Amino acid sequence: MRELDPEFLLTAYANGIFPMADQRGVIHWLAPDPRAILPLEGFRTTRSLRAAVRQQRFRCTINTAFEDVVRACADREVGTWISDEIFRAYRELHRLGFAHSVECWAGEELAGGLYGVSIAGAFFGESMFFRRTDASKVALVHLVERMRQRGMSLLDIQFTTPHLLKFGAIEIERQEYERRLWEAVRAPVSFIDGTPRVEWRMTNHE
Repeated sequence: MRELDPEFLLTAYANGIFPMADQRGVIHWLAPDPRAILPLEGFRTTRSLRAAVRQQRFRCTINTAFEDVVRACADREVGTWISDEIFRAYRELHRLGFAHSVECWAGEELAGGLYGVSIAGAFFGESMFFRRTDASKVALVHLVERMRQRGMSLLDIQFTTPHLLKFGAIEIERQEYERRLWEAVRAPVSFIDGTPRVEWRMTNHE
């Protein structure tokens, strides 16, 4: 379907728009105003979470089990916005180097993780899950550390939740979000080496 081919999907993200499927599998396009972000400079952790990271309770990896992470995020009792069509689209973005997962392992068990889309200096967090206490939180810490190391600037979380507010999540007006997004997607950085460089067209800045 044209609307979820990689070029169209990435252009949507570069303009602050993302898809979600309803329970029937119908795709809806969203652009919340205000928009929730997690400022890297204001990221907060609890003492117990810092201890979990320091004690290396989980082994963290990147992009070693992308499909397993997405399936785990979709496995919810109350339903999911990750339809089969969404899954296939993000799997293709992963193959092209634009969608990524962070995994937390307890031995050989996938204990938690998250995934999202990256464009230059922006990472658009899509979903996270855990099977062991603190595993998804440790994955988020790992994501933030990686973004800092890579010189990225924008962690988009779409909507605030009580859980994410504890980490320092904030809401900003659409105009401010677009300004930060425009700077981030033009930055000469990437989440992983080898990600294709693309000149993004932002409709709201023409």
